[in-house]
Amino acid sequence: MKLADRLSTVAPSATLALTQKAQEMRATGRDVVSLTAGEPDFPPAPHILEAINRALHDGYTRYTPVTGLPALRRGIVEHFEAAGRSYGDDQVVASSGAKQTIFNAALALLNPGDEAVIPAPYWLSYSDIVRIAGGTPVTVTTQQAEDFIAQPEALQAAFTDKTRLFIINSPSNPSGAVYSRAQMSAVADVLRRWPNVVIVADEIYDNFVYEGSEFVSILDVAPDLKERTLIVNGCSKTYAMTGLRLGWGVGPTPLIKAIAKLQGQSTSNASAPIQLGGLAALKGDQAPVRAMLSAFDARRQVVVQRLRQMSGVTCFDPKGAFYAFPRVADLLSRTLPDGRALGSVDALCRYLLEQYAVVTVPGTPFGAPDHLRLSYATDEATLDKGLTRMSEAFARL
Repeated sequence: MKLADRLSTVAPSATLALTQKAQEMRATGRDVVSLTAGEPDFPPAPHILEAINRALHDGYTRYTPVTGLPALRRGIVEHFEAAGRSYGDDQVVASSGAKQTIFNAALALLNPGDEAVIPAPYWLSYSDIVRIAGGTPVTVTTQQAEDFIAQPEALQAAFTDKTRLFIINSPSNPSGAVYSRAQMSAVADVLRRWPNVVIVADEIYDNFVYEGSEFVSILDVAPDLKERTLIVNGCSKTYAMTGLRLGWGVGPTPLIKAIAKLQGQSTSNASAPIQLGGLAALKGDQAPVRAMLSAFDARRQVVVQRLRQMSGVTCFDPKGAFYAFPRVADLLSRTLPDGRALGSVDALCRYLLEQYAVVTVPGTPFGAPDHLRLSYATDEATLDKGLTRMSEAFARL
């Protein structure tokens, strides 16, 4: 069977081999600790589940408009209005997750030869989505010493007449970096010099900020960029609805119409009862979100402290999301206990899995090959067990 050439540009899932190996080890009785899950370990709030169940019983089992139920789109608009941003209901499209919105936006915007500028480390799907859409990802490397914030000079150097798309993610997966108002303003200043570039602002972690940090949207500091900015968000992280698949894009009407056209030929509408669950999430009690944030903050502090105590590890203090992204470059020049050279973060992750039954994600597919990512969106006992094993493993190198 001959497959499409576009698949040759797409990297296999970075976690697939490790996940499969972990499953095989669990099948043999090994106690495998996974620190990879990019999803809260909390259930959706009861009022969300009640709304979904009620929608099923009330007959919301049929097609909805491709862009989403009018009530949901109105609820999203009101959510933005509460943050001081005004949109029309026709400037919203609900999708089966924020990822689908980003995917559709890339397909709507990019032609072969077009470029998309993406600060690294980045969520690993961005670059592959750009490639599938026919574009070329151009990465702007950021440094731990600069809090993983893209510097204006580096951004300016990355833009060319071929640049069509810019993707910014704050708070960031995988680094946990959060752009301040001044830093986001500096990014906006660069973008003003490139009026043909469309901005995709992935704000899926907007509710997860810590230690007095504040979430800042690019439109908070640069409302003049609104007519070429797509804001992407959803229910997966804030409302612990990862498997229920509901996200949305809010932005300029021509782009929303283009996304809707593409979606109408792929999945059509997002799940009807889940849309009503999302509406209940937006309008309902936000105390469960605050409780989850408090728990993650406590875990974050413990995880960062313990990572910094490990041999050969330095760790950025993440101010957002729910990931730690330690730098392990000093470990990579060491040898394994059996004398073999380590050499790469991928080999380090294999060592952790095979010898200590701990699953972490190498930083390579995130554009940071001397880091690894672990999630603290899991319970304290699991974190303690995993971190203890990691410390022992690194000490033996």
